[in-house]
Amino acid sequence: MSLKAAIVDDEPLSRARLRRLLEKVAGSSIAVVAECVDVEELLGAARETAIDVLFLDIEMPGGDGFSALTQWRGPVPLVVFVTAYHEHGARAFDARAVDYLLKPLSAERLQQTVERLRERLTLQGLQTTATDDGVRRIPLQVGQRVQLVPESQINVVEAQGNYLDIDCQQGRYTLRRTLASFEAELDTTAFLRVHRSTIVRTGAIREIMPMGSGRYRLDLHTGRRLVSGRNYRDQIHGLIRRGIPTPG
Repeated sequence: MSLKAAIVDDEPLSRARLRRLLEKVAGSSIAVVAECVDVEELLGAARETAIDVLFLDIEMPGGDGFSALTQWRGPVPLVVFVTAYHEHGARAFDARAVDYLLKPLSAERLQQTVERLRERLTLQGLQTTATDDGVRRIPLQVGQRVQLVPESQINVVEAQGNYLDIDCQQGRYTLRRTLASFEAELDTTAFLRVHRSTIVRTGAIREIMPMGSGRYRLDLHTGRRLVSGRNYRDQIHGLIRRGIPTPG
């Protein structure tokens, strides 16, 4: 089964190069079903044909690539941003992008993207599952094996470059995946993003200590300490209102 892809870029040469490289590294596993020059044309194409993955430029006439996602109707496809600008990377992964490619593209780098797309599809096919005992389990792929880890045993998830360190009660896992995509599978009532690169299970927090400048120290029951980011102080305030203790 091949993925149906749309290439969205206002530069004809960039579209042609990406198509050629996809044919080289992905073969028949990815079929380009639409080439669009802007957001409006993409949204029109999406009404006419199913799209599984978007290779999406960011800066285009008439609206950037992020606006295409906010206007999308129905489930959003897998997204790979392709751009000449490196400064949008954090926002791209907040938008749950599978990858962020910088122009000029290379076949080697695009091959990595195709592998990430396949990994994401494998995990989406597994889904987060609730077994007969009612316990939610997260599929964690380690090499060729997939382990179903109870969600309640995950304490901290941290992004380290292109990888995630997942700190569980039974040990630590390292996966090649984005933090945003992993966050999408978690129970939002039980987990909280406290830093650009860190998610914590709220039940793992023992105490919260204000540090000033909008930052907080989070002491976990395991003895580990985390520091929240300034941009996440509202999330910490909400957590405190729900009853996580603070000193004094």
